[in-house]
Amino acid sequence: MNYVSCLGLTLSVISLLGLGASGPGYRLGMWGFKTGISVVKGAGLISLAGVVVSLVGLALWQWKVFPQGMNPALIGIVIGGCVLGLTLQWKHNLASVPYIHDITTDTEHPPLFVAVLPLRAGSENPAEYGGPELAQQQKEGYPDLKPGMVSGSPAAAFPRALQAAKDMGWKIVASDPQSLRIEATDTTLWFGFKDDVVVRLTPSPTGSRIDVRSVSRVGKSDVGTNARRIDAYLARLNSRD
Repeated sequence: MNYVSCLGLTLSVISLLGLGASGPGYRLGMWGFKTGISVVKGAGLISLAGVVVSLVGLALWQWKVFPQGMNPALIGIVIGGCVLGLTLQWKHNLASVPYIHDITTDTEHPPLFVAVLPLRAGSENPAEYGGPELAQQQKEGYPDLKPGMVSGSPAAAFPRALQAAKDMGWKIVASDPQSLRIEATDTTLWFGFKDDVVVRLTPSPTGSRIDVRSVSRVGKSDVGTNARRIDAYLARLNSRD
């Protein structure tokens, strides 16, 4: 038996299980989000070891040191390679965006949270905006992020803005046609992180200006999630205009 190939396959499977458990473990309260992120990092390191050991096992089979071991080595390379690729992509995404978690289309007068505040009680990240330093980081990282513009008065555009938020799958916390503000919570797919969103409508010369702010409750970096969420919402809203 080619014990090296079996060891490589075992390491790759362990990395897959670790990656698979990282998010659900946090959702189920088995560990905190920092531990969950550490599990992802650990899975990446173990997958690298699994690929290397599997390659050694494959070489030993090729050199006829062991008569068996091709299949477990190949499976270990595939599984470990997939896990390694996913973790490296996550690391690349993390490094390619600003290390921030509060994104808004109006950095000078960002929309404020009201109804969501009780839900954020005890959260690691505050609801207060970080000021000019945060605004500069966002400007450098997301220079193209701008408010949305739609035709019609804010009162007329409000139902479309609310429906677009519902279409995004957000949980609506408050929708006030009088103050022209929508507050909602979105939940990320894998870890189930709670991110809060506020949408504000104001008059513009061509109709209505839509400002959106999206803030993570935990984590210093959102890996670009909040900016993508705002872009997706504004695109959906424009498609309804």
